Amino acid sequence: MRRLLLLRHAKTEPAAPGHEDRTRVLVERGRKDAAKVGAYMETHALVPDRVVLSPAKRVQETWKHMAGALKRAPGATTAEQIYAATPHDVLAVVLGAPATAHSLLVVGHNPSLQDVALMLIASGDIDARERLREKLPTAGLIIIDFPFDDWTKVHPQCGRLERFVTPKTLELGTR
Repeated sequence: MRRLLLLRHAKTEPAAPGHEDRTRVLVERGRKDAAKVGAYMETHALVPDRVVLSPAKRVQETWKHMAGALKRAPGATTAEQIYAATPHDVLAVVLGAPATAHSLLVVGHNPSLQDVALMLIASGDIDARERLREKLPTAGLIIIDFPFDDWTKVHPQCGRLERFVTPKTLELGTR
């Protein structure tokens, strides 16, 4: 089995005219939400083997706060193609994951993460799938399981939505 975790970066400062989008940073709520999701991952045995990040400052900062909540955070690599990605760009990163990584976390942006998740998911909790179809909020975590042990076999409609977690569902005690 392979497991893909997709995480949208946490809440950031608003875009401002004249400022480069890549340099936007997290607001206090974003830092807290990232740590909260990281703690959830730690307590639910969801720590990935490998992490791939967008080069955007808000993504790097999201991972920093998540990793701080993990007992043994895996190393992370940055992939330029995650910034301004299409769903196929994200899929290419997944297909290129090393065979030694049984679980992969990609931290990036919307709409690409939501779109690739919807493209890959064929089954799973109907309510969670509907919530995901409606919105992938900041710091939203999507977990997709695949019934095979080879990243190169990942293709549209082959995964099962294992869970969809958001900071709000964590506050409510649901997943």
